[in-house]
Amino acid sequence: MTYDVLIIGGGPAGCSAALTLRQRGKTVLMAAADAGALAKARRVDNYPGAAHQSGGQLAAAMRAQAAEADVEIRQASVQRVLPMGKSFSAMIGSDIVSCRGVILATGAPRGALLPGESELVGQGVSYCATCDGMFYKGKDMAVIGAFPEAVEEANFLSTLGRVTYFAEIPHDTAALNASIVQMSETPKALARQEDKIALQTDKQTRLFDGVFILRPVMALSQLLPEAEEENGRMKTDAQGQTSVPLVFAAGDAAGPPYQAAKAAGEGNIAALALCRLLDAEKAKESAKEELPHENT
Repeated sequence: MTYDVLIIGGGPAGCSAALTLRQRGKTVLMAAADAGALAKARRVDNYPGAAHQSGGQLAAAMRAQAAEADVEIRQASVQRVLPMGKSFSAMIGSDIVSCRGVILATGAPRGALLPGESELVGQGVSYCATCDGMFYKGKDMAVIGAFPEAVEEANFLSTLGRVTYFAEIPHDTAALNASIVQMSETPKALARQEDKIALQTDKQTRLFDGVFILRPVMALSQLLPEAEEENGRMKTDAQGQTSVPLVFAAGDAAGPPYQAAKAAGEGNIAALALCRLLDAEKAKESAKEELPHENT
């Protein structure tokens, strides 16, 4: 089947883009393997009009609204996007679909997980300092950072409680607040120990009330090798278009800050820009068909 647009990812960026595309009369397939990072947030208080909701509630409401707008939603992993001249083919699960344009709203893949990490997400382990930091006010927190932007998040958390910083991979930590304890230990595993999170390192085990894991956007080279990356994110112009024409990136896939409001805005911008390109392309095709043919 052929769609006007394939959206990969079903979070704030993907849902925002999908709604805008449907309002402009485009057929949309939104494919996502899971509910995304937003659904794992215990509570979201910084998204306009949605105070005191859990991330799961907000994510579900977004998808329900997209479904009501006749967006086709598939819970499936997109294996590969193949440019085919004026269109694209995508492997979604065991199916192959065609589309005229693509929006990458994949979120920020977390890379290799620590043992015990996935089991504790939402139960003391978080990927969002802004979303969940207030739950640990006055408490002991660990930040496992893997890129320079994690330092800014750790500094925010240090205004709420006591923070210990672990570099999962080497990066510049010079801007860490003086109150933050920086450890030269490598995180190895996470486990529940009574009401604490036990963080096992290469040297010892330490206990915390909460652990924040902050990793960069991973390369999307396996999904779309033709698209250029920059500093661990998709390289885009001001409208979100990547180096591949008619392929846009929005939200966490386009880089920090990793916030739902920012993602929704970028999804809208990308959708509007893609609509303009698709409409212009369609107008050119129609003009060519209407040209008179010379008799030979």
